[in-house]
Amino acid sequence: MAGPAGELGWLLHSLLLIERELLLFAGFWIVVGLADELAIDLTWLWLRLTGRARTGQLPAGYGSQPLAGPMAVLIPAYAEAPVIGTTVAHILGTWPQAELRLYVGCYRNDPATIGAVIAAASGDPRLRLVIHGSPGPTTKADCLNRLYAALCIDERRSGRAFRGLVLHDAEDMVHPAALAAIDAALDAVDFVQLPVHPVIPRRGRWVAGHYADEFTESHAKALVVRSALGLSLPAAGVGCGLARAAVEALAADQAGRHQPGPFSPEALTEDYEMGLALSQRGRGGVFLRLRDAEGALVATRSCFPDQLATAVRQKTRWIHGIAFQGWDRLGWTGRPLELWMALRDRRGPLTALVLAAAYLLLLVDAVLLTARLSGWAPVVPLSPVEGGLLALGLTGLVWRAALRVVFVGREYGWAEGLRSLLRMPIANVVAIMAGRRALVAYVRSLTGGSIIWDKTDHQVHPVLLKPAGAAV
Repeated sequence: MAGPAGELGWLLHSLLLIERELLLFAGFWIVVGLADELAIDLTWLWLRLTGRARTGQLPAGYGSQPLAGPMAVLIPAYAEAPVIGTTVAHILGTWPQAELRLYVGCYRNDPATIGAVIAAASGDPRLRLVIHGSPGPTTKADCLNRLYAALCIDERRSGRAFRGLVLHDAEDMVHPAALAAIDAALDAVDFVQLPVHPVIPRRGRWVAGHYADEFTESHAKALVVRSALGLSLPAAGVGCGLARAAVEALAADQAGRHQPGPFSPEALTEDYEMGLALSQRGRGGVFLRLRDAEGALVATRSCFPDQLATAVRQKTRWIHGIAFQGWDRLGWTGRPLELWMALRDRRGPLTALVLAAAYLLLLVDAVLLTARLSGWAPVVPLSPVEGGLLALGLTGLVWRAALRVVFVGREYGWAEGLRSLLRMPIANVVAIMAGRRALVAYVRSLTGGSIIWDKTDHQVHPVLLKPAGAAV
C-alpha cells in the first residue's frame, strides 16, 4: 500500500507528464502562429521598402469637396438612444455635402431611439428615418435590408441612382475626409474599407484598450498586406464603402436564395462576409489608409466594451460568425494565399484552445517549481525538441511584443504603447472565454437555435469622451 510519499511522487510524476504534453501542444501551435505572423511582418516590411504600403497624405480642406454623385450612409439602430443623436448630429455637421443622404433604421417598439434621431437632425433634409415594421431587435442584417429597400424606393421616386453606400454603426465618430475619400476610391473599386480607431477611455482603459491594440496592428499591417496583394478583404461594418452596382448584384444573388436584400440575415457577421464577397468579384476592393493635413489617421473612431463580460460577448459573436459560420457558409478556397487568409480569419477557436493550454502549462510549472525548490521533485531536463519549441516561442513573443509597442505607440502615444504589453494577458483571457462561448453557441445553433442581434450596448459616444491616448 502506497503511503503519502508514494502518492505525492505519483502526483508529481503525473504533473510532469502533463507539463511535457502541454509544452509540446502549446509550443508547436504557438510557433506555427508566430511563423504566420512573421510572414505578414516580412511581407509588410517588403511592401514598405518598395513603396507599395505608404500611407497617403490628403490636402487641407479635402473633406468638404463635392461628391461625384449621391452617397447613402446606412446606420441600423436599436436601443441606441444614448448615442444615436450625437452620431446623427456629428455626421450631418462633419460631412456638408448636399449629395449625402443619411438613412437611419429604427424599430417601432423603440420610441426613445426614434426621438433621439429626429431631435438630432434638426430638420436637416438629408436625414431619412426608416421605421422597421417588425418589433426589434431582429438582426443587424435585417435592419440593413430594410434600409436598402427604402433606398431603392427613393431611387425610383427621384429617378436618380446612388453612387455608393457607406456603412456605419450608431456610435461612430467619422472623420471629415472619410466620405470624400470613399467617394473617390469607388471610381476604381467596388469595396473600400477605412481603418477603425478604437478610443481608449481613461476609465476602463484595460479592457477597452485591448481593442485598440489589436485594431491598430491589424489595420496598419495585416489588412495593408491583404490589400496590396490583391486578396479578399473583410469588412469591419463601419467606415466601409460599397459601389451601388455591386450591392445590386449581391441583392440579386440573395434573391436567388429567396433572401430579401443584399445582407444575409442569418449571418452573425454579415459585414465580414459582404466584404469578402465584394472584394473577390467585379472590380475588387481596397483597404484605404490615409492621413489628413494635420497627420491624423482618416479612420472611424468608436467606443468598444470596457467591461470583461461585454467584451467576451462581443468577441463570441465575432468568433461564432467568422470561424464557425464562415466555415459552413463560405467554405474554403483552393488558392494558396486566399486559403492562408481564411485560416487566419478562422483561427479564433484554435487560438483559444492553445492559449488555455499555455496558461494551464504555466500553472502546472508553478506547482512543479515549488516542488523542486522544496526538494520533493527532481529537475528533469527538456528534450531538444521541447527546448527548441520553448526558445522559438519566447523569441517570437518578444518580437511580437516589440511590434505591438511600436504600432500602438505610433497612434496613441508611447505610454499606451507600453500599456499594450500589460493588456496582452487581458486580450488572451477574453479570447479564451469567447472561444469557449462561441463553440457552445455554434453547437446550440446546429440544434435549431435562432440567430438574434446580440448587440453591444453603448452609453457613451466617442465625441464626448476624453481619450487616454494622444492619437497623432
